[in-house]
Amino acid sequence: MKKVAFYTLGCKLNYSETSTISRKMEEAGYRKVEFTEQPDIFIINTCSVTENADKKCRKVVREARNISPDAYVAIIGCYAQLKPKEISEIPGVDAVLGAAEKFRLVELLDGFVRPNKPQVLASAIDSVNTFNTSFSLHDRTRTFLKVQDGCDYSCTFCTIPLARGFSRSDTIPNIVEQAKKIVATGVKEIVLTGVNTGDFGIRDGERKDRFIDLLKELEKIEGLERLRISSIEPNLLTDEIIDLVASSSKLVPHFHIPLQSGSNTILKLMRRRYQRELYTSRVEKIKAIMPHCCIGVDVIVGFPGETDDHFMETYRFLNELDISYLHVFTYSERENTVAAELPGVVPIKIRNERSRMLHILSDKKRRSFYEENLGKTFHVLFENDVEDGLMHGFTGNYIRVAAKFDPLLINETKAVILTGINAKGHAEVSELDEVISHP
Repeated sequence: MKKVAFYTLGCKLNYSETSTISRKMEEAGYRKVEFTEQPDIFIINTCSVTENADKKCRKVVREARNISPDAYVAIIGCYAQLKPKEISEIPGVDAVLGAAEKFRLVELLDGFVRPNKPQVLASAIDSVNTFNTSFSLHDRTRTFLKVQDGCDYSCTFCTIPLARGFSRSDTIPNIVEQAKKIVATGVKEIVLTGVNTGDFGIRDGERKDRFIDLLKELEKIEGLERLRISSIEPNLLTDEIIDLVASSSKLVPHFHIPLQSGSNTILKLMRRRYQRELYTSRVEKIKAIMPHCCIGVDVIVGFPGETDDHFMETYRFLNELDISYLHVFTYSERENTVAAELPGVVPIKIRNERSRMLHILSDKKRRSFYEENLGKTFHVLFENDVEDGLMHGFTGNYIRVAAKFDPLLINETKAVILTGINAKGHAEVSELDEVISHP
């Protein structure tokens, strides 16, 4: 029985796909082991959102070769689809599989016998027209379930349409069936994920299913305690969805809504499908009916043409907005994107400084959000995440809490009162109603 180890770079969508491929390999007779356990096969699932992700892939390949010099190394994921030839030339790589091939690697790689020269199995992205059901399992208390893949948007900075193809979705009946299987394993929370999750259900320009229809069906599943939306575009976050979350006993009050820039000028250069006024209206709608709701924001700094005034426009916009945290991305040039050819390149030093400013703002926003919720009672789903004798979990509105370790609490939901914030993120507590929340 050959041993196989996996390493995943990038988003939660990648993690759900790695987990699914792992299960397929175990069903085929391979034994999953940790990366350091001298496996016979390494499967490295790559990302290509940033230049740093490309460099990480090369480093992981080197580490794999150091651990098992004779092992088979296969590369899959977005980077593999975008630059298969380049990856095949990395010393130590045996195979590169594109988006259409990665779920068939057991069949295509025929026993994982190292070839004389690397195999490149990557079809043109136009041929990627199927949806592969994927979900993570046994990795944590909550499961990431893929409901949508690909993207039809044409944001000027993004390579995802080139790496994953056009937008396509699973069917509602199949998603419900998979969700029931997940819940049957004891999982309490399902996180719906995709490249453009809110675009769920669009087929050939016709909307046969809607994302809200999917949410309503998943709400009916017995035993499912929590349902979380990983991310949704502001132009796809309708009043109907917000109202459903507000009234639901399972959909949690937490939205992650990409913004990318608080400047309408930069949003136009990015070819985003909204202006900042729409974003403001979405946040105001959410907070009006769910004051305790957590709102996360994606933002890019250093986009070509972003002047100091544009950046400060973004900073002030975010500072005044009632949001809870930021995910800050420093712009990096990607081949075959419109943005890479735009004038007004921002020096790396300035990009990094702007990133630092927004990270500080994010810390302040998160702490303020936590402070607003002190003294209130929430339900925490505790995970098998233990550090310095403390276990951790999340409230429905995505406040991370720490409590004294109790093995009986793992994967259990308990009511707690948030009583304080520890700057280091840890606290010794003796009673569950003395839980310390932390950033």
